Amino acid sequence: MVWEGSADAPLTARIVALAPSMHPGERRVADAIAADLASAVERTAQELADHVGVGRATVVRTAQRLGYDGYPQLRVAVARELSLDAAGDAADGTMLGALRAAFDRFASHVGHTVSALTEEGLQAFVGALDGASRVLIVANGLSSPLGLDLMLRLTAAGRPAELLNDTIAQRIAARQLGEGSVCVAVSGSGANQETLAVLEAARAGGSGTLAITSFARSPVTRLADAALVVPPAGDSFRDELLHTSRAALMLVIESVVDALLDRRGDRGRDARDAVLQELGAAIRE
Repeated sequence: MVWEGSADAPLTARIVALAPSMHPGERRVADAIAADLASAVERTAQELADHVGVGRATVVRTAQRLGYDGYPQLRVAVARELSLDAAGDAADGTMLGALRAAFDRFASHVGHTVSALTEEGLQAFVGALDGASRVLIVANGLSSPLGLDLMLRLTAAGRPAELLNDTIAQRIAARQLGEGSVCVAVSGSGANQETLAVLEAARAGGSGTLAITSFARSPVTRLADAALVVPPAGDSFRDELLHTSRAALMLVIESVVDALLDRRGDRGRDARDAVLQELGAAIRE
């Protein structure tokens, strides 16, 4: 039996209704999710399968039986239920209190933003950007502003980059990049289907692939020749869904472009001087 009730029904209600009719392996998966939602939202399908002692396919079938397209959609449903506990982050109940709490929360995790980066990974990433004949940036959903920021910063650094908003156009451009070019994906979740499709098109066309994401075991890292993993402020998939903060990614993007400028030596300094001249001409009293 598959869930046929309301699409708005919470996950736990679906589990209660369908668990008795599930196969033993699916029942174990459902029970494990219901018993610890906070852990379930952080686990990938394979991690949950290993925890329960079943195959990954069983986890996927359980998600589909519960009325979701797949396990990623089930994780979102778990986060939705957990979001009910997120109210009241501000200790004093005021808007200013909430703002201060958010800043304190981010500040306490700033050091984590570079904890997953390595010198080797940064050298490979920046080197690929510097040596590419063409650079195509792809960023969709809530990561779109980051893609625009990266494109503008690279262009200002004398490393022109392309950015397209239409997802079909992104795939067409990626497929035609060819050898010597790079496609750079910016994806907080690392699981945006449109972005993954563009990276696959780039690889099919012979282009190099780079990624900036928040999760080391996300699908986008498996498609990238080099990836910069920047953990979210809360270090959790749940926080990525609920708060969708891109502040940490923004900081790393700015620093990566600065590293590119340094690597380019005189070319970088000339590009920076040209930017300052244009900015000076644009400012009026």
